[in-house]
Amino acid sequence: MYYGEIKKTDIANGEGVRVSLFVSGCRNCCPGCFNQETWDFCYGKEFTTATEDEILLALEPDYISGLTILGGEPFEPENQQVLAPFLQRVKQKFPKKTIWCYTGSILEKDILSVAGRCNTTFTENMLSCIDVLVDGPFVEAEKDLNLPFRGSRNQRILQAPFK
Repeated sequence: MYYGEIKKTDIANGEGVRVSLFVSGCRNCCPGCFNQETWDFCYGKEFTTATEDEILLALEPDYISGLTILGGEPFEPENQQVLAPFLQRVKQKFPKKTIWCYTGSILEKDILSVAGRCNTTFTENMLSCIDVLVDGPFVEAEKDLNLPFRGSRNQRILQAPFK
């Protein structure tokens, strides 16, 4: 897996001050996407154990509320294989910090459904670590700059557990 950026003090992508990881790779390709360069699965840098350690170190300060995963598309099958064990590591080390995840997929249709394009052997483990999921594709016609933590009105902010 590759990633485009790590923001170590992000206040736009979830509650509080957060560390945000922008993963690479997205097949949704939403028109008007703010991060089109991350559609390419090889954009940016390779995500390694050193990258994990860097993020864990950035999560240590008390003023950091948690981790946000966005992209690109975290729920692309290739990304889940890497993110699921990493998110478990984050949860184990920082059980009181929250994990937010942004997906252009729809929870019930694409992620939870056995026939969903994003449902893999890693999905359940990944979802078990996520506290807040912002789902749904960005729809330019429903863009609303006044919405907290999302870009268009069709997107939902969902709290765990996800069923």
